Amino acid sequence: MSRIRQKNQDRIIEVACRLFAEQGYAATKMADIAKAADIPKPNVFYYFSAKDNLYRAVLDTVIQPLLEASQPIEQLDDPAEALTEYIKTKLRISRDHPLASKVFANEVMSGANYLPEDIASELLKQSEMIMGKFTYWSEKGYMAQLPAHHLMFTIWAATQTYADFSWQICNVMKKERLDDRDFEEAANFLTQFVINGCQLR
Repeated sequence: MSRIRQKNQDRIIEVACRLFAEQGYAATKMADIAKAADIPKPNVFYYFSAKDNLYRAVLDTVIQPLLEASQPIEQLDDPAEALTEYIKTKLRISRDHPLASKVFANEVMSGANYLPEDIASELLKQSEMIMGKFTYWSEKGYMAQLPAHHLMFTIWAATQTYADFSWQICNVMKKERLDDRDFEEAANFLTQFVINGCQLR
């Protein structure tokens, strides 16, 4: 029974992720999710009780990897190694969670009206840690004196665009979808771009 429950929950989250990405939170109804998932509407409410809870479950599929992605920045002292691992991980998230990334991006772009407060708080705490580490590296002379927040924003934009603007990227590259080699190439380029720009010593 627990396997069936887990399978149904995973199916509901998968479908909800796609609909939230395509339509946004407000325009997506639980009835639409139930129909698309081919699961009775009462069952959807049984598993998640409210649309807020299901939306949270969708966000968690990308928020948790995003929060864990900054561990190299927090734990490593070598800026080159830390930035390399951080960029690789961020691109891996864009590759593995493209729809959930779009849900998160849409939420932020629309003013984060439905973003749970605890998630917003954890993301802010993570941002402050990253900026603090960048500032520390600059002060120690490990890299050039740079505005930490703009460096962080640049890495966010450069990595998350591969999920959030995948249609445009695939259109330019004349591909239906990006493959692992594309993401590896992006990681190598962005790592060198950031490392050179930071003038690591």
